[in-house]
Amino acid sequence: MSRSVGIRAVLAVLALFLVAGTAACGTDSGAAASGQHGLSTANLTDIAPEPVGPPPTPVLPATVRSFDGADVTVNSADRIIAADRYGTLIQTVYALGLGANLVGRSTSGVFPAIADLPIVTGGNGSLNVESILALRPTVFLTDSTSATPAVREQLRAAGVTVVYFDPQRSMAGVAPQIEAVAAALGVPDRGQALTKRTRDEIAAAEASVPAQDKPLNIAFVYLRSSAITMLAGPGSGADALIASLGAHDAGTAAGLKEPFTTITSEAMISAAPDVLLVMTDGLKSIGGLDGLLKVPGIAQTPAGRNQRVVQMSDSNLLSFGPNTGRVVAALSKAVYDPAHA
Repeated sequence: MSRSVGIRAVLAVLALFLVAGTAACGTDSGAAASGQHGLSTANLTDIAPEPVGPPPTPVLPATVRSFDGADVTVNSADRIIAADRYGTLIQTVYALGLGANLVGRSTSGVFPAIADLPIVTGGNGSLNVESILALRPTVFLTDSTSATPAVREQLRAAGVTVVYFDPQRSMAGVAPQIEAVAAALGVPDRGQALTKRTRDEIAAAEASVPAQDKPLNIAFVYLRSSAITMLAGPGSGADALIASLGAHDAGTAAGLKEPFTTITSEAMISAAPDVLLVMTDGLKSIGGLDGLLKVPGIAQTPAGRNQRVVQMSDSNLLSFGPNTGRVVAALSKAVYDPAHA
């Protein structure tokens, strides 16, 4: 299996679950470089992406190259289903100004304006072909991980116009993904406008990160009960978010070679994070902060000793879409000013 396929496979597994925790505080002996301790939450004041303009008029038909290698012609964007395991695609459609055209979503597509849309995925994020067909979409946007080969064949046989997108989520992939969705829906100019706005928001959020004499070591830890505890490294996506905070990715700095590695005491202690970044439901699945401190090696790190943990909803944390600048800003506030996060 190639490295890129491996990354996508791991990220797809992560996206099946959602992550939150319980507040707690600890002692400040051996205080982390941030001078803070305790659990804080990175929140978006409004999780709905802001449309970049009024509803556009798509210029269709449009023929685009789908991520599965096929050329797909989209003739209508009147009835759009957008479903992936991160909620990125539906956020993008909405931010392009086409929210009124949406007729279906995935369980991970969560914000009030679309909450009443029918769901076309199961609890584990798998696509339900019958639910998709019942909504009579003129175009279905998904990714090549959410749709298994069997599902792809069923959709093809049913004559559904499907555009597949890259399942990998990364900081570098934000702009290309937005522009790919816009091209498929016949609104390329809107895609360029949304890309510019998103890049500007990311740049502004990064510029507002407080300067540090010594950059923090931040580790992203993926949790799914005590059975699955993984430390992120290069290519995880979290490493790019951590870099945007002016910090070092602790897993990468410790020499990890894979995007996610099962946690051992040695790896955790070697990483020596000042702050742990987790997804909210994952923290809850392990019993909150107390459970986290029982994961091998964590209690022996500066972050563990100071109980410096930042949590964020998984539907936001690694979605890498139109909200990315706001995600960086919220994480910065939680990391550097946790009392007001």
